[in-house]
Amino acid sequence: MSPTLLISREIPNLSYHPTGDRFDLTWEKPLSTLLGIGRASGADFIEFFLEKANYISCLAEDDIITSITPRLSTGAGVRVFRGKQDCYVSTNDLTFNGLKQALEKALSILGLTIPQGTAFIPEINLEIFRDYATAKNKDIWLGNCSNMQEMGDILLSANHQLNKIANHVQSRRAAYFRDWQEVLVASSDGTFARDIRLTQSVGYNLLCADGEHRSSIGKRDGDTSNPDFLRNWNYDTVAEEVAESAGKMLYADYVESGQYPVIMANQFGGVIFHEACGHLLETTQIERKSTPFMDKKGEKIAHENLTAWDEGLTEQAFGSIDMDDEGMPPQRTLLIENGILKNFLADRAGSIRTNHPRTGSGRRQSYSFPAASRMRNTYIAPGEYTLDEVFASVDKGIYCKKMGGGSVGPTGEFNFGVDEAYLIENGKITKPLKGATLIGEAKEIMTKISMSSQDLGLAAGFCGSVSGSIYVTVGQPHIKVDSITVGGR
Repeated sequence: MSPTLLISREIPNLSYHPTGDRFDLTWEKPLSTLLGIGRASGADFIEFFLEKANYISCLAEDDIITSITPRLSTGAGVRVFRGKQDCYVSTNDLTFNGLKQALEKALSILGLTIPQGTAFIPEINLEIFRDYATAKNKDIWLGNCSNMQEMGDILLSANHQLNKIANHVQSRRAAYFRDWQEVLVASSDGTFARDIRLTQSVGYNLLCADGEHRSSIGKRDGDTSNPDFLRNWNYDTVAEEVAESAGKMLYADYVESGQYPVIMANQFGGVIFHEACGHLLETTQIERKSTPFMDKKGEKIAHENLTAWDEGLTEQAFGSIDMDDEGMPPQRTLLIENGILKNFLADRAGSIRTNHPRTGSGRRQSYSFPAASRMRNTYIAPGEYTLDEVFASVDKGIYCKKMGGGSVGPTGEFNFGVDEAYLIENGKITKPLKGATLIGEAKEIMTKISMSSQDLGLAAGFCGSVSGSIYVTVGQPHIKVDSITVGGR
């Protein structure tokens, strides 16, 4: 039998009722029809992104739970391309008519209309359903996570432990969140894929005060895909680390401003590479012509001892994904090899506009945002030096053990506070220092990262950009920066 062909005059009478409680194969027919309508209207490419989200956060301040914040959302976004132009429309109406209205709106913005009369509507042949959630038994994750009572009990116990071991405590905060997300991506190139993500984070913030002396230290851990993450949080060990750091910083001397060689610790020390360089390697920056590296592929942009990666594959890392928000499986992307720029991070739109290949980096906060090229797990690779060799190379400098907040300009100018720092003298860590700020520019600083140790460490982070706030990993081994401006007193 020949397949039944849809003609445009039949579109107003179409009605589909896919499963409402999960994204499954019942969504194939309505989405393939909508994609066909978009193609028949003259669009070059159409993508639907469907999402359900279940989020909750809990905050304990001192010995009281002060906030429990749940959030539920359901919605979809449709992105339409015509040449290199595109537009994005979102809706919280997941009925067939609701999605069709969103599609019509997106088409109209690009000057396109659904054909009338007896025009044939092609049905897009979607790939065999890629269901990462079912394949990896993710459908049980949400029900196995900690409930509100357990969240509160664990955070209060953690704060109690911190109070027992810290001195001169002004305030204690323990905070946790759990973000569960089910997504479905269908597009006119045949993509048809579903996934469930589970992202969790928990941490401390301790403020200590003694007269005019103040110190504030935080520590946060993150995880993907483990419902038992909060239950397994070893807050005793974390409390000892935070209390020790706060105690050392409480009476620390202020750093003297100047140019110093600096050793930056592993794990969250990688935030500077993420902010000052990683964003400049996203195709969104090439589109805006706001990266100094846009025409430097194949050229040296960093010290020959520096190699850097971005990937979405490391098990349970904060930026790991089974597919990006455009349905593409993740991959390992070599950004810089021995100082040479090798690749940029590209989503679909970035690839269309810059000709750089897609890298599985199309990410977004929610259905309210179109995907954009974003980092996943981004880190400087381990080097050939031992930690002792790195420190022995510094006669007088600064050891930045814990990085704080900061800001980055659109072309890589940055300043970052240091929460915990120490003076290095003759290759040895001596007295604690506070008030340090690292100031520099990406183009310059990349050429001065001359040594990397072998102790790569990763840390959970949050990244804000054009497609909202997403979860990422930053990381590095201990690295030496030959010279950088340190602001202080």
